[in-house]
Order: sequence, then structure tokens, then C-alpha cells
Amino acid sequence: MTRKVAVVGMGHVGATVAHYLVAGGFTDDLALYDTNEAKVQADALDLRDAMANLPFHTNLTVNDDSQLADCDVVVSALGKSKLVDTPDHDRFAEFKFTRTQVPLVAKKLVDNGFHGKLVDVTNPCDVITSMYQKLTGLPKEHVMGTGTLLDSARMRARVGEALKVDSRSVDGFNLGEHGNSQFTAWSTVRVLGKPLLDLVKERNLDLASLEERARQGGYLVYKGKKYTNYGVATAAVRLTNALLSDSRTVMPVSNYRAEYGTYLSYPAVVGRDGVVEQLQLDLTTDEQEKLATSAKYIKERLQAEEERAAKAE
Repeated sequence: MTRKVAVVGMGHVGATVAHYLVAGGFTDDLALYDTNEAKVQADALDLRDAMANLPFHTNLTVNDDSQLADCDVVVSALGKSKLVDTPDHDRFAEFKFTRTQVPLVAKKLVDNGFHGKLVDVTNPCDVITSMYQKLTGLPKEHVMGTGTLLDSARMRARVGEALKVDSRSVDGFNLGEHGNSQFTAWSTVRVLGKPLLDLVKERNLDLASLEERARQGGYLVYKGKKYTNYGVATAAVRLTNALLSDSRTVMPVSNYRAEYGTYLSYPAVVGRDGVVEQLQLDLTTDEQEKLATSAKYIKERLQAEEERAAKAE
């Protein structure tokens, strides 16, 4: 079966996603889209040149809307990361740009008969994922965002560093908004064969410090190079591969949770049909309250945008 993926937005993140897909041989056909024609053509040429030294071949197209009709997965990576350079590092700073571009992309998907799965990287992730679902009319379980898949990886990395183990040996989740209201659900974290909470005193762990370092990870990267790309692109490709391969992997992606009435990050089983099962975690009362607060924040920001759009009409 031929695998076909599209990447919309060839900035730092989109280009890294495209390169990872090509270098890993994860897709047979890759459609690239960007409003900057020179940039996307240059990326395509660069990727074609790279293939002579790769064990895989990938068919590339550029800004050809007809390719969207039979794409298995479309990755939305458009954005302007420089807008996040604010005192509180709020990802909603990108919203003034992305809220104007997402409807255009959604219309292009609808007009060209796209009926695959949509992976959103574009910020603010949870609100944009919700917008894509409403604008395209795709089933909720077929539209998801990378959400806290990256934030959870950052948490696992910090815990791994503190305990001197591989981050892949740490299990657990950051939940809620891919933004300032997210939190680490420490009750879900396991490492060294035990719940992490059982190791706090024994290993002298400062959970507040670990959580803050995980939360600030993206901003530290941004501070150094004025964009982030490797971490989030890897999360996007991991999610894309779960969809393509029907791996049925448990991931903390942004998916629609009916009990909260919004998209937010909560672990779900992801396979070829998108979100095929939603987990129900046994969270502490404090964690449940934090998740409800994060959900409320996402809904309020989305409602404010919908009201703004209605007034503009």
C-alpha cells in the first residue's frame, strides 16, 4: 500500500518534518506546500539531492493541490515562531497569524477532497486543532494535534537526567494544553520499575523543579536559536507513523475529549483510523482540577476567537 503525506508550511518545523520523513523512508509520496514558492522549491531540490545518499526513494511534489485528495496524512506546520518572543512565552501570540491562515488551508483541503487524517503542529495547538476539525468537517477522531507529546518527552528527558537513565525508560504524561496551563501528571510517571512518587524521598527529587524545566524546555531552545524544530518535528513524525502503520500506540496527543468539550492532550491509542481508543487515567484530585482548569482556558480562548470571527463577518 502506497503511503502519502503532505506537509503544509515549510518553515523550520515543516522542513524538519519533511527531512525526517524522507531520511527515514517513512512515506512513498510527499507533497510540500508553502506560500513562499522559492523556499519550498529549494527544499524540494535539496531533498531530491539528498536521496542519492539515502537507502530510500520518495516522490516529491510542490504546491500541487490535486495531491491532497488521496493523502493519508496532512501535517499542518505553518506558523510564525518569532511571535512567541513575548514575556510570558504564550503560544497564543502566534494566533493573530495562524487564525488567518488555517481557514485558507482548511478550505484547500475540503475543495480538493482530502479525507485522510490531519496532524496539527500549528500553534496554539489545541485551539487550531479544534478549528481544523470544525472547518474541514472531518471526524473528530481523524483530527489531532501533537499537543503534549513533545512536553511529555521533555519531562521524560528531565526525569531521565535526574535518575541517570535513558528517557525512553521513563513512562508518563504531561496533560492539558500545549501551552502555559499544561502540567505533569506525576501519578502517571513510572521509572526503574516503580511509580516515580515512590522514589522522590529516596532519590531526593524536586518534582516542582523537574516540571518547570520540562515546561520551559521549548523556551530555552527558542532563546538560543529563535525557533524550535527537532523536538516537535520528531513528535509530529512519530504521530504520523502511528497513523500510517496502524501501530496503535498510546500517545498524549491533542484529541477531542467529550467530557471536557474540547481538544486537549490526554493519552489515546493512535492507529490507522486515528484515535481508536481514549484512555481513562486514574488521576489524583489535584490533577483532575488542573486538567479541568486547562480545558477551561482552551475553551475560553477558542470561544473568544469564534466571537471575534463572527463580529468580523
